[in-house]
Amino acid sequence: MTITLNEVMTSAMGLIRERKLSEATAVIQNGLQSKPPGRPRRPLREVVDILRLKKPPAYDFDAVPQSGNVAWREMPEGVRMLSRSFSCAAGQRNYKLYIPGNTTGKKRPLLIMLHGCTQNPDDFAAGTRMNALAESSGMLVAYPGQSKAANPSACWNWFDPKDQRRSAGEPSIIAGLTQEIMAAHNVDPARVFIAGLSAGGAMAVIMGATYPELYTAIGVHSGLPYRSASDVVSAFAAMRGDSRSVMPTAPKRTIVFHGDADRTVHASNGMHIAGEEHRENTAAFAATQNASAGGRAYTRTVTRDRDGLPAVEHWLIHGGGHAWSGGSPAGSFTDPQGPDASSEMVRFFLAP
Repeated sequence: MTITLNEVMTSAMGLIRERKLSEATAVIQNGLQSKPPGRPRRPLREVVDILRLKKPPAYDFDAVPQSGNVAWREMPEGVRMLSRSFSCAAGQRNYKLYIPGNTTGKKRPLLIMLHGCTQNPDDFAAGTRMNALAESSGMLVAYPGQSKAANPSACWNWFDPKDQRRSAGEPSIIAGLTQEIMAAHNVDPARVFIAGLSAGGAMAVIMGATYPELYTAIGVHSGLPYRSASDVVSAFAAMRGDSRSVMPTAPKRTIVFHGDADRTVHASNGMHIAGEEHRENTAAFAATQNASAGGRAYTRTVTRDRDGLPAVEHWLIHGGGHAWSGGSPAGSFTDPQGPDASSEMVRFFLAP
């Protein structure tokens, strides 16, 4: 099995944090030796310095060759896929924006999709198939890309206090690019949504909590609740299920998906996101247990608002791991066997 440079750097970073410099050096040496011929290599000392200073080189996903399975390789006529960059005082991020060909002249909904660790916008779009759903609904979809300079594994920094606050860090960047798209593309401000997977799901929760006036609803797949960690150590504890944060209520209308066999982020985090009120109300509402068309069983629980509309939906996918349920194998971290999380999220978001 080929070990990627990203995996080498992540492993070495962990060893350096534990002050195991000799072991980290060995990991880097082995990783560099295993790289395919013809690939540029950095001197070992430079790589060690990069890791120690936590300043890996900037990453531009537009410059990286993509596979033939990316979600917009073959697009319907009239569709546009834009590569853009947004900058503010907190930093800069690239993003991709899918503009469907299905135009009516009316204001359109917008969905912000936040990828998980080691993913990028192309990969996430391919795995979720969200562009196809956007085409049928006339919805714009934006895919911000996390910078490797901000996190070597391309994780959104949901566990860092400076990235858990309004008008600061990554939330201000994501909110800023959302507002930039809204201003430029005739977006309906009453139909702006945000969703994500894993670290991206945790950041979607942060966005719902810190910018409640901006996002109408949020979708979370295999994520974690707001302020469930304040550093790397507590992040791993929360991922194991030892979360210190149980939200009294979901920050916005929220739909949550989580596999009960997820060994990366414990499934209890899904119910923590749904909130204590939802958990208490679950007994008062019928839970739908079913087998999906793809083959996995699931339990769906719903808390409704005063108008009878779903305010919180929690989907527990039986046998599901750390992967986007119902996703395409063209992307990473997908489970084609599960219920279609993408279509269910769009249904939830666009409910009248």
